[in-house]
Amino acid sequence: MKDQAANRQDELLEISSGKAEHVYYWHCGHYISPFFMGLRDKKTILGIRCSHCGRVYVPPREVCGRCFKTMHDWVDLGSEGSIYAFTVVKLPYIDPNTGKPIKVPRTDIYVKLDGADTCLMHWLDESDETKITVGARVRAVFKEQRRGTIHDIECFTQI
Repeated sequence: MKDQAANRQDELLEISSGKAEHVYYWHCGHYISPFFMGLRDKKTILGIRCSHCGRVYVPPREVCGRCFKTMHDWVDLGSEGSIYAFTVVKLPYIDPNTGKPIKVPRTDIYVKLDGADTCLMHWLDESDETKITVGARVRAVFKEQRRGTIHDIECFTQI
């Protein structure tokens, strides 16, 4: 996986505001671009491993938070993990991506992907809190049309 990421470092993704009122445009860089390309091109979630302490981060970051070493070892984490924490949101708020209120109730979750030491925040397709437990197994559901953003994951679903 390291070689694939190294070979594609010339492709740095860019994110635009789309139809949102506040226009933005930025380069995703050498760590988030491969992460988003994994979602877009392979329907997989990539993390990055510290070669010194072995800690695996998702989303990836340049420097290990424990030993402050620069990281280069990409890890394919797949699309499954466990719920680390969750909250059922019942008060609507404005989605900054669309400028429209989110549909509630909605369950926001922290997912600890298999093989990762950190969590990825996303949402679950279940809003009945009696059917959700910490530790429950989940799988990412990918959109058919993917653009290279975190929204390429539609949601997570319990398995």
